Amino acid sequence: MAIFRRKAAEPADIVPSASGRRPLSLALQGGGAHGAFQWGVLDRLLEDGRLEVRAVSGVSAGAMNGAALVSGLAAGDARAALDKLWREINQSGGRNVFGDSTLWNPAQTPDWIKDTPLWRAGETLAMSMSPYEFNPLNHNPLTRVLKAAVDFGAVQASDIKMFVAATAVRQARARIFESGEITADVLMASACLPHLFQAVEIDGEPYWDGGYLTNPPLWPLTGDDTPDDVLLVTLNAMVRDETPRSAGDIVERLNEIVFNAPLVAELRAIAMAAEMIAGGQLKHGGGSYRQVRLHAIEADGWLSDLSLRSKFNTEWSFLNDLKARGRAAADDWLETCLPCVGRHSSVDLQARFG
Repeated sequence: MAIFRRKAAEPADIVPSASGRRPLSLALQGGGAHGAFQWGVLDRLLEDGRLEVRAVSGVSAGAMNGAALVSGLAAGDARAALDKLWREINQSGGRNVFGDSTLWNPAQTPDWIKDTPLWRAGETLAMSMSPYEFNPLNHNPLTRVLKAAVDFGAVQASDIKMFVAATAVRQARARIFESGEITADVLMASACLPHLFQAVEIDGEPYWDGGYLTNPPLWPLTGDDTPDDVLLVTLNAMVRDETPRSAGDIVERLNEIVFNAPLVAELRAIAMAAEMIAGGQLKHGGGSYRQVRLHAIEADGWLSDLSLRSKFNTEWSFLNDLKARGRAAADDWLETCLPCVGRHSSVDLQARFG
């Protein structure tokens, strides 16, 4: 089930880039191991070759994918760079970069056991512990993964603009790190779940996962120096057909809602701005407000059968299954929505947020 109603392409002239490809920005949502779905999406789009990425914004796993993409484009093989990133993530094993504990690793225990009160009580006990207590040395395997998979010098020097969000703990605000500031610490901050990892300190400020306040950040992609087309790739399902009833299902659905809330707020703001521009209440162009053409490849339908626990699963066959789902989703989008790029939005924000 799609959260956005798609629009049909309309005949119009397209202004391609100098390379003949259609320029756009990418907005990559965070979602742990489900980021391998984005890996598949990006792999298929790169293989297709009709798009030119000029800007990327991301949070957590989305930021990792974005950094590997930009780094790989600079080296001439972005598909290989993304493959290397996810192989490195897999090699971190059960103690993976997304904060897994063997207590709730879905690869080790049948689901029926995880639904028992005793198991849930164990999870609650584990979650009540501070990472400053159970990980006093602050070991984080993400450090090794990122240094092995991403050339941060290339990211900082790239002509592709990159924006990574993290949550400033003491100030309770979103910090957007731009290309020249992006390091392994910035990506670790963007992916820092506070009940699993110690806060990542940058310039004296501690940071947690950026998804709490913006997931992913869209507003940096609305400036005059980024393309008018933005492709959003989500990892958290917006729509569920059934009301959760078990304790575990309630927690999982609440998690999805919380991490989608900042995105919903930004999408609503974009929809309102578009309506006001269309009604003449805001001036369009000339250094004033821009009409952003939004496109989306959504988790809904492609990842809806997966549980929150699977976001911690870095088993190779599971990651490749997610990649295959992402490639299939990108195939569908290329067939139905690519003609809209450079012309108009391929999703109808007014239908949901207007």
